[in-house]
Amino acid sequence: MPRRRALLVACLALVVALVAGCRGATTPPSPTPADFAGIVEQLSKAGIGVANAVSGDAGCHDPTLIPTAIAFDASGLDQTSPVRVHLYIFRDRDSWQRLAGSVATCARSYVTDPATYESISPSPFVASGQGPWGPRFAAGLQAALTIAAGSGG
Repeated sequence: MPRRRALLVACLALVVALVAGCRGATTPPSPTPADFAGIVEQLSKAGIGVANAVSGDAGCHDPTLIPTAIAFDASGLDQTSPVRVHLYIFRDRDSWQRLAGSVATCARSYVTDPATYESISPSPFVASGQGPWGPRFAAGLQAALTIAAGSGG
């Protein structure tokens, strides 16, 4: 009997030590950018609806942007008419810094009025399209993409 009791005490001590060690060693993971489904979820929470999504639609023939692009129609808040948004999802902050500037060049292919061109770019995303966008819509898009960006890649 004393032997079983000693074994039980030793096992409990081991469990307590493991739990105590794990508690101090864990840190929450750093937030990573969301995939398109996560982005749509954040847009929905912001009051923006998404329809007619097309993967690979960069709006231009730039072979570097095509794999990063998803185009979709969005509306909500004070944007009553759907607008076509081109979303570029870059792999990380370095890619975003290197390639985000080429989005404006690409946009010349689909923007009909440069004076009302709209763009939002929280790393590692760039969303752009023909405006004007409603101010609440633009703010909701900015907020949703910023949340979806996590730590920005």
